Amino acid sequence: MDTDRLTASGPGGLTAGEVLAGYLHSHAGDFLRGLRLYGESGADTAAAESAALALRGAARRIGGGLHTFRPLLDPGWADQLRTELGWLSGTLAQEYACTARLHRLVGALARLSGAAPVSVGAQAPSLGSVPGARAEAAGPPPGTLTVGASRAGALLERQLTLARTRAHSAALQALGSSRFHAVADAVAVLASEVPLSSLAGAPAIEVLAGPGDTTERQLLDAVAALPLARAAHPYNAEALVHGLATASDGEAQDAPWHQVRQLLRLHRYAQEVWCPGGAPDPVLLGAGQALDRHRDAAEAAAAAANAARTPRIAPTTAYALGVLHADQRHEVEAARFAFQQVWQKAAVAR
Repeated sequence: MDTDRLTASGPGGLTAGEVLAGYLHSHAGDFLRGLRLYGESGADTAAAESAALALRGAARRIGGGLHTFRPLLDPGWADQLRTELGWLSGTLAQEYACTARLHRLVGALARLSGAAPVSVGAQAPSLGSVPGARAEAAGPPPGTLTVGASRAGALLERQLTLARTRAHSAALQALGSSRFHAVADAVAVLASEVPLSSLAGAPAIEVLAGPGDTTERQLLDAVAALPLARAAHPYNAEALVHGLATASDGEAQDAPWHQVRQLLRLHRYAQEVWCPGGAPDPVLLGAGQALDRHRDAAEAAAAAANAARTPRIAPTTAYALGVLHADQRHEVEAARFAFQQVWQKAAVAR
């Protein structure tokens, strides 16, 4: 970690505890504001989604700070609060994830069948934007999908709408629980008080670099374990071939990429502690966006495969879902290619 970034970002002489506490105080305030706006949103779904997004972002940053800089904090308190924030953020995320997944899949079906000029390229650099890939990955003529796509879309809408309704009920139940109120109370205390360890009294320039460097090394090790040489080829079919195997095979293949996504986020949040209010590292931001698209496509492919396992569906419906699954696995591959390109350019620059 570059310690010059800390000295350039604020007045000298700060202790590690002062720097970390300032970061946690700020995002605790963001969390509480997001919580208030969420409660005030009522039937305004757009406002509720915006507030939930802000609340979850604050929860992730607090949790990331508690994880990375745990040696500077009371460990029992930090572990407990991080676990509870993860539970709350994950619970709130499910409803909106179901909505986004449905839009993605229905849009992809329309694109594949030629039913409407729906574009999902804004979510990811689709395979069509990867040089030489679309010609090799092109599916069957759109006309063969028309009937099956309509039924597949209706099936996905039923399944994902039901999942979204259940997730919404779970979120409401969580927000009314004593567990949630305990989390909110803990964050309210965090907005003004942080339980620090004795190590936090040391100068920030001497102490903060260690935990940040540990997170960075974990990220670099995880990236080194990825098949980046294979991902450097615009179309190599690895994501598709494994994705057409069993569900567990696909999940096992995607898991290392998901782990890198989590470590990348932790590393980016650690940099925010050093440079509060500073511009995000464009390399980390671009790499993270590629891995977000990877996650979205992988989960959409899994939803299509799950729908295809519905008993007694028509062959045309199963066929359309199979094409949809393959399309989303191609998008997984495109996201890996995009990540490799961003990461390779950063490595050359270094």
